[in-house]
Amino acid sequence: MIPLHDDISAERKPVVNCAVILLCTIMFVVQLWSGVGNMGVVEKLGMVPARLTAPQGEQVLVPEQMIVETPMGTQLIEGFRPLESAAVPEWFTLITCMFLHGGWLHFLGNMWFLWVFGDNVEDRLGHVAFGALYFGTGIIAGLSHLIVNFESAVPTIGASGAIAGVMGAYLYMFPHARVVTMVPLVFVWPVIELPGPIFLGIWFLMQFWSGAIAVSAASEGVAWWAHIGGFIAGLACAAALGPRPAEPQAVE
Repeated sequence: MIPLHDDISAERKPVVNCAVILLCTIMFVVQLWSGVGNMGVVEKLGMVPARLTAPQGEQVLVPEQMIVETPMGTQLIEGFRPLESAAVPEWFTLITCMFLHGGWLHFLGNMWFLWVFGDNVEDRLGHVAFGALYFGTGIIAGLSHLIVNFESAVPTIGASGAIAGVMGAYLYMFPHARVVTMVPLVFVWPVIELPGPIFLGIWFLMQFWSGAIAVSAASEGVAWWAHIGGFIAGLACAAALGPRPAEPQAVE
């Protein structure tokens, strides 16, 4: 499902929301500019669970495929190489990883979801509290992924966990919102209007189902539990911060 817009109007300019989108855009351009060296950027600034949980001084190895010429012809050999050292203190990668993305679809999808839901949450919380919620739930999301993938040497990148936190807060703050949604089917892409809790509830169940499958299949392709942890943290933080859920907006 692709949210197009909601029916909630914001009074304040989403300064922090726009700043996060701008920073993510700049870092994505850096990744594109890095070309074949992008993996180095990802390893230096991404959150790698094994790097955080390995004993002090222990080297983390990552799998690597090499093409070599042998008397028998060209062969693909599986090997290992040392993981790049973090460019920042290792635990700080829980924050730097939020500004990196794995490709155009990952980047554009995250930024669009943040654009649709972030402005209203920032409007209700204020700029400082919204920034604290965004980065706080993003860190919790990263820790959720780390707990489930304790020894993984795969770098974790993306703003999805923090954006899931914003969506969780949105669910609490705007229970009467309606989201105009595009549903991409095979041949037709209908546009429908869904209650916000229905849209976000379906989204969360999809993450939970995918996360359960990933654990059972030992898959590390998508950090589903970061999404789940971030969403729950955002919902809990919104309730704890105190703003009462907004009343339905009158339509003239």
